[in-house]
Amino acid sequence: MLREPRYDLVTSPTPLRRLSGFERALGRPGLFIKRDDLMEIGLGGNKLRSLEFWLGAALRERADIVLVAGGATSNLCRLTAAAASVAGLDCLIVHNAEDSPADRERSFLNRLFGAETRFIGPVGEEERGAATKAAAEELKRKGRAPYIVGDAVLGALGYVLAAFELHEQSQREATPLRHVVLAGSMGPTEAGFIFGNAMLGHPFQVHLVSVEYEKAELEDRIRLVHDGIGQRTGLSVGRLDQAPLHYHMGHLGGGWGVPTPESEAAIIAFARTEGILVEHVYTAKTCAGFLDLVVNGGIPPGEPACIIHTGGTAALFSQREQFRTLS
Repeated sequence: MLREPRYDLVTSPTPLRRLSGFERALGRPGLFIKRDDLMEIGLGGNKLRSLEFWLGAALRERADIVLVAGGATSNLCRLTAAAASVAGLDCLIVHNAEDSPADRERSFLNRLFGAETRFIGPVGEEERGAATKAAAEELKRKGRAPYIVGDAVLGALGYVLAAFELHEQSQREATPLRHVVLAGSMGPTEAGFIFGNAMLGHPFQVHLVSVEYEKAELEDRIRLVHDGIGQRTGLSVGRLDQAPLHYHMGHLGGGWGVPTPESEAAIIAFARTEGILVEHVYTAKTCAGFLDLVVNGGIPPGEPACIIHTGGTAALFSQREQFRTLS
């Protein structure tokens, strides 16, 4: 189906589990969670599905080192370091964070996996990208063969396959899933899932809870990747605006990484009702949006719904100071 090379990192389907605690508490059957935080490598997370294709490309190009950029607690950076160790590749991480004891502690797992880390200060995405490209050129001059992780369209293919995986699991339920809730953020995870859903004939209503961008920018980012998947694969699934897609902006709050009372409450509720840990930046707001949709009718009663847990749980350990209500 997808002709791009793929390095196996997600060797079995991640669990689809019933949220029985919330079903009891809300008097609402048919609530599920797809546990993409439960994978065999690096504490799991959505980026591991993308890394199957990124590492596939790196190995095809005979790379001997992969480069990745992100914050000190970046899920992508941690999983790239872990996946590179499995694939026998070196890894260089460019952190747009201060070279401080606190940020070095936050990036501990990256170094544990054997990655080299460079801290370039709290710069924006554009400057971070330029620093990563400069590091790759420096490596080339030294005779290395670098590959920069992050091609959005290529990485999105991981969630095209995830849509098929979830659909297969859903079909085993007495009443198949009708609604799927995802974090609305950078675009590849969302675009890949939406594309895969279209290939399947749109079995799912897809709900995106924005955690980073206003609606226009989020739509543009997803459309760019969605259209790119079609161009890259040669598959035609129709336009993005023809998809059963719903944007939910009410949990964005102060923007990326800024908790809301609802997201904090969702962290506590998932921990104390289901024993599931979620972090502040992405998953907590998505969980808050999921509960909001279920409780307030955005997802009608009688229509089974699933939230996809995209991981990042390791970051929770450095987010203690952000809790306002937990004693």
